[in-house]
Amino acid sequence: MGITKFIFNKLLGWKIVGSFNSEIKKAVIIVVPHTSWHDFYIGVFVRRITKTEINFIGKKEMFAWPIGWYFRYMGGAPIDRIPGQNNVEAIADIFNNREEFRLGLAPEGTRKKVNTWKTGYYYIAQAANVPIIPVSFDYKTKTVTINQPFFPTGDIK
Repeated sequence: MGITKFIFNKLLGWKIVGSFNSEIKKAVIIVVPHTSWHDFYIGVFVRRITKTEINFIGKKEMFAWPIGWYFRYMGGAPIDRIPGQNNVEAIADIFNNREEFRLGLAPEGTRKKVNTWKTGYYYIAQAANVPIIPVSFDYKTKTVTINQPFFPTGDIK
């Protein structure tokens, strides 16, 4: 057992149920619920333990010197948020220009409790023709569950 897995499982008491299919090189990974700042480091542990590159997007200014190299190293992809630009298409283009890209998103768009999710993740997956992989963080049982991928059908209801 590696040090990362030891810390995650033994010291922090978390476990992972399910696994990422290594054959799926492109996907939108939705992580729910996004309710805590702890989500970030839990996600980093999961990424490391499952040996799965999970990417994120950020405004291009985040990727400038002096810290931009670190965000790229961590799997980040810059997006130029131009007023009037279709961000769904811009993100789909990132998928189209890479051989491997698994975009991690929180569909709530905030850490606050919400009644409905934002729909961007769905339309990004549809435009990029990639599956959606739901992942849940259960803080009560300290369980990360990686669910089966599915393709958007066009009927978001």
